[in-house]
Amino acid sequence: MASPKAEAAPYNEPRSAATAWHRAPHAVIAVDPAGAVVEANAAAGSLAGVRVGARLPDALSWLADATTEVAAEPVRQGGASPPAVTGDFHSGRFEAHPTRCADGNVLWWLVDHTARRAAEEALATEQERTRFLAEASNVLLASLNTERCMAATARLAAEYLADAVVVVAPPAGRQLRLTRALAGGEATQHLVAADPSLVPGLTEALKGFPPVPSRWIDPAALPDWLLPEDFTGTVGSVVITPLPGHGVPAGALVLLRRNSRTEFSANEETFARLFAARAGAALSAARLYAEQHSITQTLMRDLLPPRLHRVNGVEFAGGYRPSDEGERVGGDFYDVHPGATKDEPSLVVLGDVCGKGLEAAVLTGKIRNTLQALMPMADDHERVLGLLNGALLNTHNTRFATLVLASVLRQGNQVHLRLTSAGHPVPLVVRGDGRVEEVPTRGSLVGALDDIQARTVETVLLPGDTCLLYTDGITEARGGPLGDELFGEERLKRGLGDCGGMPGEAVVEHIQMLASHWLQDAGHDDLALVAITAPPTTHLSAVNGHTRGRYTG
Repeated sequence: MASPKAEAAPYNEPRSAATAWHRAPHAVIAVDPAGAVVEANAAAGSLAGVRVGARLPDALSWLADATTEVAAEPVRQGGASPPAVTGDFHSGRFEAHPTRCADGNVLWWLVDHTARRAAEEALATEQERTRFLAEASNVLLASLNTERCMAATARLAAEYLADAVVVVAPPAGRQLRLTRALAGGEATQHLVAADPSLVPGLTEALKGFPPVPSRWIDPAALPDWLLPEDFTGTVGSVVITPLPGHGVPAGALVLLRRNSRTEFSANEETFARLFAARAGAALSAARLYAEQHSITQTLMRDLLPPRLHRVNGVEFAGGYRPSDEGERVGGDFYDVHPGATKDEPSLVVLGDVCGKGLEAAVLTGKIRNTLQALMPMADDHERVLGLLNGALLNTHNTRFATLVLASVLRQGNQVHLRLTSAGHPVPLVVRGDGRVEEVPTRGSLVGALDDIQARTVETVLLPGDTCLLYTDGITEARGGPLGDELFGEERLKRGLGDCGGMPGEAVVEHIQMLASHWLQDAGHDDLALVAITAPPTTHLSAVNGHTRGRYTG
C-alpha cells in the first residue's frame, strides 16, 4: 500500500526515469515555479545563459511563464502531461515538453526545431512563389495586347517583388516606352526621350545580356525619369533584369526598393529572373501577335471586296458572304476599276476561284492584281482574259477561276454595257417594269486550258434598269423546306423580277435575303453579287399648274 505522502504528490515522471534524462541528446532543464534553473543535463550546456542556480534568461521568459502555469495547474486526469510550448531563443526555435516532478519543479525537454522552422519557412516561401508565378502566368497570358501585358507585368511585380517597378520596352529611336507602377497602385505608361545608358545595366538588359548583381548598381546614379512620379523616399536597392523573348529581348524589368527595407538578396534576384522569363514570354507573344495582326490587316485590305458606290454617273453595289462565317475572305471577289474620265468605260470584274478559304483568297489576290495591271487594255476583254489565262498557267497554281467582265459607260440617260463571261453564270438584267433578261455571253474557264474562248455581248440599261452579276454560290445554294434543293436560276430570276426600278443596293440586299432564307443554317459556297444600275432621271412637266417628276428612259 502506497504511503500518504506518495498519494498526495503524484507526478508525471516515473521514478525509474528520474536520472535517465541526464543522458538525453536534447537539452533538459529542471525549473522551479519561480523560474530558477534547479538542474540541467550536459546537452543543456549549448543554451547560452542557462545556468544552474540562476533564473532563466530574459530570452526564455516564455519558458518561465509556462513553468509557473504548469506548476500551478491541477494534476491532469490519468497523469497526462501538460501540452508542449514553443518559443524562440536567440536565433533558434525550440519546442519545450513539460514533465511535472514530485518536488513541484517542472522538467523541460527542449527540442531544437530551428532547422525544421527554416525548412517550413522555405517551403512556405516556395509555395507562395509558385502560386504567384502561376497567377502571373494566367494574368500575363490573358491578353495579347502589348500595352496591357506591360501594365500587368509592372502591376504584378510591384505587388510582390518591389516597392516600385518600371518596365522598359525595347527602344524605338531616341525614345523609351516606360510602364511604371507602385505597390498597390495602377500602372501608368509614358513615352520619354531618354538615354538607357545612363542607367547602370539597363542597356545590357535591353540587349538580353545576363543581369548584373544588384549590389553593383548604385541607386544614387538612377536618373529621375526612371522613377515613378509618386515614388517617395530614397531608393536603397535596385534589380535590373532582361525580359527574354522569342529570339529577341522583350525589354527590361527594373525593381526598386526603398532604403527602409533590406536589400535584394541573391535568392530574390533569382526569383525576379524567373518572373521576368514568364513576363518576357508573354510580352514577346503579344508583340508577335501585334506584328502578325498588322501584316494580316495590310494583306486583308487587298483581299477584301471593296465598298462600291456611284462612279461616273453609274450606280454600283456589291455583296459578299464567305462560305465560312468565321472567315472574312474566300474565293469569290469583285472589283470596279473606274475609267480615267467620265468618257472612258469603267471595268467591273466578278470572279469565282475554285475552292474556298484562305488558299482560294490568295489566288484571288493574284488575279485582282493582274487585272489591275491590265487596265490599259481593259476594253479588249478577250485579250485581257488571254493574258490572265497565260499568267495563271505559268505559275505553280493548280486552281482555276471563272470570270465575268463588264465595261460600263454612261452616255446621256443610258448605260452601255459590254459583257464577257469566262466560264461564269450568265449576267441577268432586270428592267424597270420587272422583266428579267439573260445576257447570252459565254466563255471558257481561266487558268485551265492553253487557249481561252470568250464571246462579248453588248446591252443597254435604261434609267431604273439593273444588270446583276453573281457567282454560282447563289444558284447552287442548297436549302429549302427539306434542305436538299438548289436555289436555282429560275428562283433567282423570280426574285430579281421583284426588283424592277429598285436602287442597286436594294437589289443586292433583296437577293441576299432570299438566298439566306433559302439556306437557313445550312453550309454553302461563297456568295458574291454586283449590281450595275442606270440611275433614274427626272424631267419636270406641268400638270394642272403644278410640276411633278417622272422617270424617262
